[in-house]
Amino acid sequence: MTPKIETLPPTKLIGKKLSTSFADDKTFDLWTSFSPRKREVKNSINNDLYSVEIYPDTSFFENFDPTLAFEKWAAIAVSDFEQIPDQMESLALPKGLYAVFPYKGKPSHAMETFKYIYSEWLPLSEYEMDSRPYFALMGDKYKGEHPESEEEFWVPIKVKQ
Repeated sequence: MTPKIETLPPTKLIGKKLSTSFADDKTFDLWTSFSPRKREVKNSINNDLYSVEIYPDTSFFENFDPTLAFEKWAAIAVSDFEQIPDQMESLALPKGLYAVFPYKGKPSHAMETFKYIYSEWLPLSEYEMDSRPYFALMGDKYKGEHPESEEEFWVPIKVKQ
């Protein structure tokens, strides 16, 4: 599986966030609280959903500990931050290089893809993790836990020093 290497332009998001871990995954709770309210965001630029993860540092996956906390967002892209609904927040994704991995299947079965990305592709590539947010981009072909669901995993990278 070879990713596309893309430069993400500065991207504005509005959504909800919480602290979670892989051991105590609160993703379902986050999306359950955000999804019914996403129509309140008046300045969205498309229907794509962003599942953003902000890890404490770039070594998060090197000595992987499933109990370590990170910040998780459920969000949508917007044109500006002028109107932010109550109990939602803004997040600015900075411009940067990403390895974009397409994924087809149930999101709950994606662990093998993540293992490949972080333990095989990344170490053998000319890139290393960058300290920007990681995200899954869920567009029109995303169907939740359906086996034909499609999404993209955007991994922040930079050329190895």
